[in-house]
Amino acid sequence: MAERGKKSGQGKYRGAGKPYKGRSQSSDKPRRRIGAPIKKRSSHSSSPSPTSSSSASSDISAAPPSPRRRQHSERHTSDIPRRFERDEDESLSVSEARELSPDLVYGRHSVLALLEGDRQINRIWILSRLRYDPRFHGLLNEAKANGSVIDEVEPRRLSQMTQGASHQGIVAQVAPYDYLELPDLIAQAKAATDQPVLVAADGITDPHNLGAIIRTAEAMGAQGLVIPQRRAVGVTSAVMKVAAGALETLPIARVVNLSRALETLKAEGFWVYGTVAGARQSLYSTSLNQPIVVVIGSESEGLGMLVQRYCDELISIPLKGKTASLNASVAAGMVLYEVFRQRHTQTWNIDAQLSKRNNGQSSEKYRHLSS
Repeated sequence: MAERGKKSGQGKYRGAGKPYKGRSQSSDKPRRRIGAPIKKRSSHSSSPSPTSSSSASSDISAAPPSPRRRQHSERHTSDIPRRFERDEDESLSVSEARELSPDLVYGRHSVLALLEGDRQINRIWILSRLRYDPRFHGLLNEAKANGSVIDEVEPRRLSQMTQGASHQGIVAQVAPYDYLELPDLIAQAKAATDQPVLVAADGITDPHNLGAIIRTAEAMGAQGLVIPQRRAVGVTSAVMKVAAGALETLPIARVVNLSRALETLKAEGFWVYGTVAGARQSLYSTSLNQPIVVVIGSESEGLGMLVQRYCDELISIPLKGKTASLNASVAAGMVLYEVFRQRHTQTWNIDAQLSKRNNGQSSEKYRHLSS
């Protein structure tokens, strides 16, 4: 304040430079202008007593403490947005909330696949009308015998749990997905067939795309999937819903570095094909009759440059229309079907000839496969 007085050409106000304790009644601190902001004091500075001027000479330690800041837990209920309020009968306990957070699987096909598989199910919420449905009744009883909790609830409870997703009347809470280590995935794939097919997904962030890739890969007979830990979606509730049960039979390995994983796969005898728009090598002129890894990139950025360097060949899917690219899951499906077609065309032709020899009428169903 003294410095400010010098700059404005005015002298020091009375009592400047003296502690409040030693000032006279006429040397009070200048009053703050109405509407001016209150300046913060440092923690070591003293504050004037809020009492009358007659007590100005008293010790400042008697000043009442400043009001305590209201804690987050002390907020009034009116501060909470109504969209987060629940009815009393629908409120979740702390333990329930913790159970719901990790992995929810919803949808009839997805939950049926869970019930038919070996994955641990902690709890199942189901509509009353589905509880004794022939498709669920026996499996639910078996799950209950294995320790699962079965709750019959109202539809709006399921809608709250799934945040409005299409739950189809049933929700299950399962243990977190158990990813395989890459060496274990390789060993399983080689044990299953002498020409295993693995899919590697680079930078897939859309859970619906990843779920569709999982479903397609399992349907086309792939032996597993490899995904990176960073900048990519993992196995979530939405992925499980779209995969429609394929996760129960298709193993997945999650790796720290996808490029190094491809290097490991190449050392194990796999031929790595990366799908890139505009690549010179066409999918339909590529021989896919060996252990292979099909690498699919994201829709927005495609395959990363480092991942491309670790591929043995870059292939493209020929397009006839004006659309420049395909959905990642659609591209994966087209490549995997071409793998399936190349490996089974000869078998289909033999079966068609045998069928024609035995019964000429039944040969018609094989013609569209061998053409």
